[in-house]
Amino acid sequence: QVQLAESGGGLVQPGGSLRLSCAVSGVHVGTLHTSWFRQAPGKERDFVARIGPGGSGTDYADSVKGRFTISRDYAKNTVYLQMNNLNSDETAIYYCSTFYRGHQLWGQGTQVTVSS
Repeated sequence: QVQLAESGGGLVQPGGSLRLSCAVSGVHVGTLHTSWFRQAPGKERDFVARIGPGGSGTDYADSVKGRFTISRDYAKNTVYLQMNNLNSDETAIYYCSTFYRGHQLWGQGTQVTVSS
């Protein structure tokens, strides 16, 4: 059974940084496309970043390019999202997601609040 578990959210001031983690169990993270999405209150869930299997590269939403970095640690079977220079509009629940055997899987999400 494949499971995703996010952590690392919290309260940060505008301009600050956070690193989110997505621990993957049940499958090797290097074989997956893994993405981060976010959902602000009253809004749709939006794509943030994606990392492909092996060396197939990364992809980012235009709004986060140059500030966010997605990466993975094979030994820890974990995908990370480093977020820098956060602004208040980025307050949301952040989710990681992957496709496995034709199904899109989601973690439970982690709350990020950007506020002074």
